[in-house]
Amino acid sequence: MAPQRRGAPKAPESSGAAERRRQSSTKSIRAPWDVRKKWLRVAVLGSCTALAACLFWGSLGGDDGITEVLAHRSEILPGRFIEVPCSEDYDSHRRFEGCSPRKCGRGISDAVITRDEARRIRSIAEKGLSLGGSDGGASILDLHSGALSVGKHFVNLYRYFGDKIQTIFSEEDFQLYRDVRQKVQLAIAQAFGISASSLHLTKPTFFSRINSTEARTAHDEYWHAHVDKVTYGSFDYTSLLYLSDYLDDFGGGRFVFMEEGANKTVEPRAGRVSFFTSGSENLHRVEKVHWGTRYAITIAFTCNPDHGILDPTLT
Repeated sequence: MAPQRRGAPKAPESSGAAERRRQSSTKSIRAPWDVRKKWLRVAVLGSCTALAACLFWGSLGGDDGITEVLAHRSEILPGRFIEVPCSEDYDSHRRFEGCSPRKCGRGISDAVITRDEARRIRSIAEKGLSLGGSDGGASILDLHSGALSVGKHFVNLYRYFGDKIQTIFSEEDFQLYRDVRQKVQLAIAQAFGISASSLHLTKPTFFSRINSTEARTAHDEYWHAHVDKVTYGSFDYTSLLYLSDYLDDFGGGRFVFMEEGANKTVEPRAGRVSFFTSGSENLHRVEKVHWGTRYAITIAFTCNPDHGILDPTLT
């Protein structure tokens, strides 16, 4: 057998070439990991940005879980009415034919009170509340009973401040208050098909000023769900006139009708009137105010003349 030829022996590889080959191999292994790290950083950054945006808008708007907005702050509604089945709450109270709720529901209108009227009536609230104010986040001014939040308590502003009241309020203030009440009363009567004369103003009817200050007493915890007919037996029809604008003057603070799986909210707008029958068919709450100051006035009506109250007067 012929002897096999062997190839010439290979020259030993230089240390520089070996190092370049090792670097090339390392780069080829490392490249996919570098790409993965790059996209991981992008994903984390994107997630953080999205979370920050959610938190930001949450702090502007309010609580999560709202599935439907009945009235957006940007809308100008001539009138919107949603009929709902009446609860049995009214059966345990004396009924007044032609007034006690047989038709139940909730309505919203931006055509009852003008924004200028809302601005002027808000000034009444601001003047009165400048005399006191709660230590917590919710302050009350009731021109009928004279109740005013001061610290952790209430005082009667007419007795506490006496003749000074004449320098705080004017007769024009109280006339505006009466005019606004009458317009709201007429709107409720028309929506529910009853006579306005069968409705009687009832207590408590009051201004509220809400901010983000931590609650100091139970009176400051305005955000709990409740039924007006249960809380105040005299209520048959409840209304709220908003005196400030959601997301311009405050964040949070929306009004929420609570329904299983389908909560519905009203976004306050100065001059907007929200009204509804006061029974369990309209279980509701107010979101916590996260920033700014929310002004409104609650105006309540009863069908029972025994529970009626008079309009406030300056003298």
